Amino acid sequence: MRKFKYIAFDADDTLWVNEPFFREKEAEFCELLKNFGAKENLIKELYQTEIANIKFYGYGIKGFALSMIETAIRVSNGKIAAADLQHITDMGKEMLNKPVVLLDGAARILKELNEGGYKLIVATKGDLLDQERKLQKSGLEPFFHHIEIMSDKKEANYLKLLAHLEVEPSDFLMVGNSLKSDILPVLNLGAYAVHIPFHTTWVHEHVEDVGDLSNFWEIDEISQIHDILSA
Repeated sequence: MRKFKYIAFDADDTLWVNEPFFREKEAEFCELLKNFGAKENLIKELYQTEIANIKFYGYGIKGFALSMIETAIRVSNGKIAAADLQHITDMGKEMLNKPVVLLDGAARILKELNEGGYKLIVATKGDLLDQERKLQKSGLEPFFHHIEIMSDKKEANYLKLLAHLEVEPSDFLMVGNSLKSDILPVLNLGAYAVHIPFHTTWVHEHVEDVGDLSNFWEIDEISQIHDILSA
């Protein structure tokens, strides 16, 4: 049995539902703007705006809402009504007020690992206030030794986390749904990673494959982490 010093969990779409809320509001945005373009074009325009704005707003709902407003003004050539802009603002607030829906087995596995002596951490990216809110609402916070809300998830960000924890990569296991953000940077540092695919993933996070690696596993559900730890 391998005893990692730390097991880190991504939050959005690993512990609780997140991405479907974005796709739901994206569809609502397209319906609101249907007089100014086809759905496929509006989605493309919104995505391009989101990517351009990451350097200003980072990841999360607030950046998404601001990108929707910016896109609406652009595609309508400034003709969009003030009431529609208010609608978009309200859409963002609705997302921020969504209930936290835990994924099946998340609470149970965290409780079991915590009771088994593992030091667990949250390693997630996004807006600080929003992620703190979701963590508090989730009821999962007591299981974690450390909370790390990151501006991005690149190798440099994980290196800072490992340095803060004073842990070697070989003693660190990351669990998440995004190959691009949760898996590849960690593997590149020599740490270990478990991928749990989620049925909906933002196109920006898409990566086809990581190859056949000894420090990488892919599982169907979070409870299968026990199989990896006991192997």
